[in-house]
Amino acid sequence: MAQNSSCRKRPNILITGTPGTGKTTTAAALAEVMELRHINVGDFANEENLTNGWDDTFDSYYINEDLVCDALENLMEEGGNIVDHHACDFFPECCFDRVVVLQTDSSVLYDRFTKRYSYQLILTFRFVCISSIALLNV
Repeated sequence: MAQNSSCRKRPNILITGTPGTGKTTTAAALAEVMELRHINVGDFANEENLTNGWDDTFDSYYINEDLVCDALENLMEEGGNIVDHHACDFFPECCFDRVVVLQTDSSVLYDRFTKRYSYQLILTFRFVCISSIALLNV
C-alpha cells in the first residue's frame, strides 16, 4: 500500500483511540460534513469477509490486517477517506495525511463500557486505556 500522499486530491484521515472514545461517531460526522467516505474497519472487514473467526470475549471478529490493507489499497490511493479503528499500527504511514487520536475521561468510558461489556472486560479495557494514555503523554 505504497502511495505518495501528494498525488491524492483529497485527504485520508485516520481516527483512532481506545474503545468508547467516539471514533465512529466522530468519523461519521466528519465524513458527512467534509463529503468524504467513512470506513469503519471492523464493519468493512466483516462485510468484505476479511476476518479470521470470532472472538467470544470481545464479541467481535478477528480482523485479518493484511487482507484489510490489501482491500483498502485502491480506496486509499484515491483519497477522500476517513477511517476509524482502535488500532493504527498495521496501516502503512503513507496511507494517511492526518491521524487523530481521540481520548475521553475515564468516567465517561466507564459509563459507555457498562452498557456494552461485562465487568471483567471493563477491567481489561481500563488497563489498556491507562497504558494508552501513558504512551500518549511520553
